Amino acid sequence: MPAELVPAQAGSGHPVTTERTVGAIGATRQTRRYLDRPLAQTMTVALSVAVLLSGELCSAHAETPRRIASFNLCADQLVATLADPEQVVGLSPYASDPRVSTIADKARTFTRLQLQAEALVPLRPDLVLVGIWDRPLTQRLLRSLGFRVVGVDVVGDLNAARAQIRDVAALIGHPERGEALIADIDAAQRRLATAPRPASSTALLVGNGGYTVGPDSLAAALMAEAGLTPPRGAPKRYGGYVPLERLIELRPDYLVTASAVDVPDGQGALYLTHPALRALYPPSRRIVLPSRFTLCAGPSLIGAFDYLADVMTRLAPSH
Repeated sequence: MPAELVPAQAGSGHPVTTERTVGAIGATRQTRRYLDRPLAQTMTVALSVAVLLSGELCSAHAETPRRIASFNLCADQLVATLADPEQVVGLSPYASDPRVSTIADKARTFTRLQLQAEALVPLRPDLVLVGIWDRPLTQRLLRSLGFRVVGVDVVGDLNAARAQIRDVAALIGHPERGEALIADIDAAQRRLATAPRPASSTALLVGNGGYTVGPDSLAAALMAEAGLTPPRGAPKRYGGYVPLERLIELRPDYLVTASAVDVPDGQGALYLTHPALRALYPPSRRIVLPSRFTLCAGPSLIGAFDYLADVMTRLAPSH
């Protein structure tokens, strides 16, 4: 949730200022596979320009940002939607990946950033958006050099999603665009609410190996809007692993997965292709909810609501 500016300590022990965290992102975990380069190696490049940048960056903090860099998938989608193109110096590599991003085509018109501080410093951004758990060493270095670094938090419900949109829109100087985006999301939500749907209503979103999301997640919030609720006894809060035997006992009306899995391509996929699940959940009782709709809250919500409206209409008795 948004927090006021608070004193913090960088990795070196020097006092720095930590900008507020914006809103409340599921994609932060994906960026962890990109490891930080050693801090000393990064500082060799970055410190050479720190003195030149410090005065310029400090004066820019109070102004509408003109050079925004995003290191985070969810921030990418908000920036690409809400900012002027000339305000953006680059987006993360995830933005142009259609498997996880709903703005992949648009993202290809922006510079693709390397996720290291030494690559970012020459671009001289006056605002860097990051996932709050992403690349902690890089964040510390950027802050120690005087860059304005703002964290984009994980969103677990639709109210937090709207708040995050308003926060980011205000931060980059376009609050009216935030309201327009929210209006479009609200319209898509209403379309889903009026779409036909099946009488059955329980469902679990299950990933490879049997991990299922709980009610405190964006995926669960989207499913609830479609009238799909977890069966009694399903994992609470953020979810957890459900053994195959337990899933069969829970027996939700629908099995929801991020993609259609017909042939196992790894150990985890064996769970979803087990003969018992194939028998209980033929294609007519499986729903695919792609990850690009469940990782982030923002413009992706429009596509998510419309996608679910189409899915539920196809599952309705008259179709």
